[in-house]
Amino acid sequence: MPKKISQALTHLRSLSGVLSPSGRWAVLATFVGLFAGLACIALELLTQTVGTLSLTMLAGYADAGAEAEHRFFAALGLQEPELPISPVLLVVIMTFGGLLSGLLVFRFAPEAAGAGTDAAVDAFHNQKGVVRPRVIWIKTLASAITLGTGGSAGREGPIAQIGAAVGSSIAERLKLSTRDRRILLAAGMGAGVGAMFRAPLAGAIFSSEILYSDADIEADVLVPSAVASIVAYSVYSQSIPMDMRFQPLFGDQLQHEFMSPAQLPLYLLLAVVIFLLAAFYTNLFHGSIRLFERMRGPRAFRPAIGGGLAGMIGVTVFFLAGRNTDLLAVLGTGYGTLQRALIGDPSLTISALVSIALIKMLTSSLSIGSGGSGGAFGPSMVIGGCAGSAFGMIAGQLFPGLVPHPATFGVVGMAGFFAGVARAPISTIIMVRELTGDFGLLVPTMLVCSVTFLTSNRWPLYKSQVSTRLDSPAHRGDFLVDVLAGLRVKDVFRQEDAILAVNEAETLAQIVHHLAESRQHYFPVVDAAGDMVGIFSDNDVRSYLYDETIWRLANAGDVMTSPFEKVMPDEDLNIAMQKFTSAGLDELPVMDPERPGKLLGFLRRKELIGAYNRRILEHRKLVDS
Repeated sequence: MPKKISQALTHLRSLSGVLSPSGRWAVLATFVGLFAGLACIALELLTQTVGTLSLTMLAGYADAGAEAEHRFFAALGLQEPELPISPVLLVVIMTFGGLLSGLLVFRFAPEAAGAGTDAAVDAFHNQKGVVRPRVIWIKTLASAITLGTGGSAGREGPIAQIGAAVGSSIAERLKLSTRDRRILLAAGMGAGVGAMFRAPLAGAIFSSEILYSDADIEADVLVPSAVASIVAYSVYSQSIPMDMRFQPLFGDQLQHEFMSPAQLPLYLLLAVVIFLLAAFYTNLFHGSIRLFERMRGPRAFRPAIGGGLAGMIGVTVFFLAGRNTDLLAVLGTGYGTLQRALIGDPSLTISALVSIALIKMLTSSLSIGSGGSGGAFGPSMVIGGCAGSAFGMIAGQLFPGLVPHPATFGVVGMAGFFAGVARAPISTIIMVRELTGDFGLLVPTMLVCSVTFLTSNRWPLYKSQVSTRLDSPAHRGDFLVDVLAGLRVKDVFRQEDAILAVNEAETLAQIVHHLAESRQHYFPVVDAAGDMVGIFSDNDVRSYLYDETIWRLANAGDVMTSPFEKVMPDEDLNIAMQKFTSAGLDELPVMDPERPGKLLGFLRRKELIGAYNRRILEHRKLVDS
């Protein structure tokens, strides 16, 4: 199979070179979506396998999923536990799962620790879009173990990082540019999230929005991410039975309507409550990370400690609530209890919902903050959904005529909470709509998400986010290019007649004497006809200085670089800046367009920067006037 994949990527490399830009991105994104969809199936299958073998068969506990969540082993009668819950075994399994996950992650891929989304965002901004291929396998195994053994986490973080690794690995294999690698990384993120949550539109927008903490998006990512997300969703859906394939994850029972504008003040009050919870959660989450980072001893043991503590808290709450299994939603994904809260199950009390929301913050902070491999989106949905449902029940008791369906506040709270902590309001609004199939609450959802987004900017969940594209290392130089628009090389460089040129036959000994007598840093190499055929710098020669035996054997043809990077007098300084950056040079030869071999002079980086500074001053004077 790896050989066939390698052959396919080889064909893809040759094919992408002859396609138009749009066609090229469609083909590349399709491949990313294909592998991301397969990764979703693998993660889901492995997670359920671990959960069935450990929690269900040994501890007597099954983490209930959402209504339309496919259970691979339901046909075998393994979905429901046959034994009573064993609290001791539950804690032991969570501890052991954390240990296995920690050993895998910290031994083979430390960047796979924690939520995953933050690491993918960091790779986009600060690692030139590079995510090691091994992250695909390590993150999949470690996440399946963490989630399958009851870790309080979600699947979106792992699949986002796995998808990012898929996109980055394909770009690396095809030897694409750094910009293209970043785009495929983000497309992989969107594909993974869109497929796992059956929300392809939200996945496409999520990958372009999650990169920034302010109201900014990565526009170049949108189309490739949309293609990849559609393909991944199509692939992943093949693992789901036909009758469930096109259902929202939380089923089709959540069809609510926005009853009256008179409800908006209550939704505004809900936004305030959600904002306070979001600020508390992010501080608790990052405080947990700092606490575990300061912990002495092997890092691999930290997820075991976090998992064990989360398990003990869950078991304690379970006993304090009179062995009420609803409270065990503070462990695992908690989607089963969230499902019941969203449909307004009367057996869920206000105190139970509030307890789940508050304690879920602690258990997820321990499970993820310790280095356990799981996402923060799932817990955020449970926290926001349970808190919103509790708020709706209280509002329904106070204003029964105004709030006939308290569960509607749960749907809105679920969206508002994650929009605030993740700084991604648009994709969150769409994702919650696709998860629930409920489009009747769009107006209050937009209101609450906008308020929580605007008020939670000081407490982002993902620390690797930057404010805007202006602050991203990925776009360093983009805005410089805009300022240089309209300037030409001939406006900046000075034509020089006294440039020392070196004949290609001159020996290294002669070249060394030229270096001693000249103040030039770059030397053109010419042939017998006087045409420039190459170039070398004084640094290129220094590498030979300690080997005198080759001084009379090597010549300029051996030292020079050919073909060489050059510019023409009429070329835009934008192009020149790109060439300076890509080649890592300080000077570029300016060639005569009418005689390709004739050197006119050198364009120096400092001259280009000087032109940039002058243009900035001109703009400032225009603004001031």
